[in-house]
Amino acid sequence: MHITVAGKQVETGEALKTHVRDGLNTISRKYFDHAVEANVTFSRDAKGHAFLCDINLKAGRNLFLRGEGEGADAHRAFEVAAEHVAKRLRRYRRRMNDHARSLAGEREPEVAEVARQVVLRQEEEEETPDPMLEDVGDNPAVVAETPAEIHRLTVGEAVMRMDLAHVPVLMFRNRATNGLNVVYRRGDGNIGWIDPKTA
Repeated sequence: MHITVAGKQVETGEALKTHVRDGLNTISRKYFDHAVEANVTFSRDAKGHAFLCDINLKAGRNLFLRGEGEGADAHRAFEVAAEHVAKRLRRYRRRMNDHARSLAGEREPEVAEVARQVVLRQEEEEETPDPMLEDVGDNPAVVAETPAEIHRLTVGEAVMRMDLAHVPVLMFRNRATNGLNVVYRRGDGNIGWIDPKTA
């Protein structure tokens, strides 16, 4: 597994990098043999007292996980973040084992074609040197950044993938109805599910 360790105004010495590599390799071997790469970033909190660790792990072809941790030192922050990743992988593996038979013959996921880095504006302004840096006020930009694959999943699997990737919303094709559905994290912390009925 390719592991990148970086620090934002935090020194990442060889001892810390070795600790991170050993920890992530152990988690990968235990829960997910074919993890591909991981990016680990250390920083300080706003007050500069605690260390923060952010782990972004590509655990398989279409599986991305994120873990965050905070601690009195960088090692502790990493351990907290790594435990979050391990917990999500344990949950994922348990659910995948439960659904192994139904997943065996699945076809490739659909790809939702979206333009890369296209900025859509409601109103054109005269001179806008960089729409990403301007103050948009009540007229925010809509940015489509990357193509997204739409997998055939159950609602439970979709919620699990949303949690694993640590994203607020996930579109999927419902395995039971074959219709496009959306799950999202609501403001109250619960999960919302949009299941439009097809005519």
